[in-house]
Amino acid sequence: MAWPGCLLRIRLLAAALVAWGGRGLQSLSYRSSPAVRRFLRAPMALAGPLLFRIGYSLYARTRLGYLFYRRQMKKARERYPQGHSIAQPLVFSGEYQYSSLNLWGVCSVIEEEGVTLEAILCTHKHWDHSGGNASLRRRHTSCRVYGSSCDDIPELTDPLSDKETIMIGRLHFKALFTPGHTVGHMVYVLDGKPFEGPSSLFSGDLLFLSGCGRIFEGTAETMLASLDTAADLAEDTLLWPGHEYALECLMFASLLEAENPLLGQKLQWVNQQRAERKSTCPSTISEEKQYNPFLRTHCREVQEAVGLQCQRDENWDIFRARVLKEVRRRKDVFKAN
Repeated sequence: MAWPGCLLRIRLLAAALVAWGGRGLQSLSYRSSPAVRRFLRAPMALAGPLLFRIGYSLYARTRLGYLFYRRQMKKARERYPQGHSIAQPLVFSGEYQYSSLNLWGVCSVIEEEGVTLEAILCTHKHWDHSGGNASLRRRHTSCRVYGSSCDDIPELTDPLSDKETIMIGRLHFKALFTPGHTVGHMVYVLDGKPFEGPSSLFSGDLLFLSGCGRIFEGTAETMLASLDTAADLAEDTLLWPGHEYALECLMFASLLEAENPLLGQKLQWVNQQRAERKSTCPSTISEEKQYNPFLRTHCREVQEAVGLQCQRDENWDIFRARVLKEVRRRKDVFKAN
């Protein structure tokens, strides 16, 4: 069966499942007795999460996910022909620089600068973070792909363990195992000392400006431990996340901590940056601790905002995981205006 025809049939099947699992159950529930409605609550509650898990499994574990990624990339290029954001290189002591670029931007810079792509530090398997690996390695056959052996990362050449170091020229990275978003998610810390500057955290989908990634393949306890790993880094560590989600994340955080003055200031700055198509990266670990609710599960303000309090004899980290789970749940259903 040709892929286009296969995709069409799958989309029609998914639509039918949604119609049956959602509207069908709701219609039956509304027309039924109170006893029947109570009986139907469980399958109605399960229909959404179940369909989501099916969709996620197809995306993360099959070629359908890659085809979906390619389709989304095509739509993004059509919507943002000049790129989602203006490239803003950040130079450190003249020794190296960091630029936030998409895949076609990376290819253009490599060609324009006449440089060789030596390595790809891959945070996890999701196609929006690994979908370009094969294409880049076809163009640069000596390029190494680093990442966790726990994730099924395309073109992986150098599997890494927690706290393993990587030397790429004069750049010294440490890989940190941070599961939760995926089972093998890793982040990379670039040591800034040789260049008399701050270190840099390339956080993938673990940590965003005022946000964190969804917990797809782990528990709240797992994700909390991974977020604590990031929070324990030096205060001046620069945060370079895998997505430009700052505006939406700050809007959500402002609902939780409306009295936090730093959130209002940061939101105003981010609005201005995005209006000019400028990136909001980097922030710092110190800043994130002041307004990122996912790094503030220990704070009374966040706990009260989600209506939770530590029970007598409850382990502190278990309580913080409950807070994180509730904050994440609310963010999952949050819709920015």
